[in-house]
Amino acid sequence: MTQSVSDRLQSLRTQLHHHNMRYHALDDPEISDAEYDALFQALIALEKDHPDLVTPDSPSQRVGAPPTDGFEQVTHLRPMLSLDNAFSDEDVTAFHERTCERLNTSSVRYCVEPKIDGVAISLLYEAGKLVRAATRGDGSVGEDVTHNV
Repeated sequence: MTQSVSDRLQSLRTQLHHHNMRYHALDDPEISDAEYDALFQALIALEKDHPDLVTPDSPSQRVGAPPTDGFEQVTHLRPMLSLDNAFSDEDVTAFHERTCERLNTSSVRYCVEPKIDGVAISLLYEAGKLVRAATRGDGSVGEDVTHNV
């Protein structure tokens, strides 16, 4: 029996919520980043094909994770958004084409660095002195980790 699109979406959301909790709250992931990314990309593809089935609580509608209780919460001056992954040559080509179109040019130079999951941080300096370091958290509110930097 074929799983309905709605059921498949719910299954993916449930799995991703579970793995987000294991990774962010418990610091005890059960699957690799590649396995998580495959689940997430499957969710994104289904939601793209069925935008009427996107829900506000979908993992695709969130960035990061809510702050934990162990640290003081910090509201970011500007939202900290997530970077998109590129898994294939086609993904990179599509990104390049979108960039050229938005910049109205055919030539763009890039500086590329590896994306390391879990290390996003916001650093605030005043008069050249570090005054606050905060995790991304949910993109709007993070955790004050100044004493760790």
